[in-house]
Amino acid sequence: MGEQFPAISDDHLAYIDRQHVFFAATATGDSRINMSPREASAFRVIGPNCVAYMDRTGSGNEAAAHLKVDGRMTIMFCAFEGAPGILRLYGAARILHRDSQEYAAALAEHFDGAAPPGARQIVWMDVDLVQSSCGFGVPLFDYKEERKVLERWAIGKGPEKIEDYWRQKNMASIDGLPTGIFEAAE
Repeated sequence: MGEQFPAISDDHLAYIDRQHVFFAATATGDSRINMSPREASAFRVIGPNCVAYMDRTGSGNEAAAHLKVDGRMTIMFCAFEGAPGILRLYGAARILHRDSQEYAAALAEHFDGAAPPGARQIVWMDVDLVQSSCGFGVPLFDYKEERKVLERWAIGKGPEKIEDYWRQKNMASIDGLPTGIFEAAE
């Protein structure tokens, strides 16, 4: 059965470190719910009640739009290998925009000072509840490797064409909410 905790424990951290993927979910009171898979190598536990992940360019930017309006986020890890388990992190999140001082500081301190190709922003979340559950219904899969398609795409486009892509695809959510992707630069 599920248990709730006020913070990320050492056992939770060890569990997170074993995973290859996580899911980030956001919504507003009036929007569609968005849930996106993310590579676990982009995830950082900053402290017992704080996490962040490097968000790379995608076909949409729903999380940024939702967080700008509402701020609620749930992050879920589930074990596809080994012992079953699900871990959810609940809290309030915000976007650290690529051209902001906060982004630069977080990049330097938590991401070895290097943004991967196509890095769009950092999602920073204050965790107010951690919940574990059994995960008995999660199927077993064998991890093969990370996909390199997004990285090759970003390198091929280069920074200028990625910014053009952001202007075409990442300025508003599918519900028309602004993402604020260029706020730090304005």
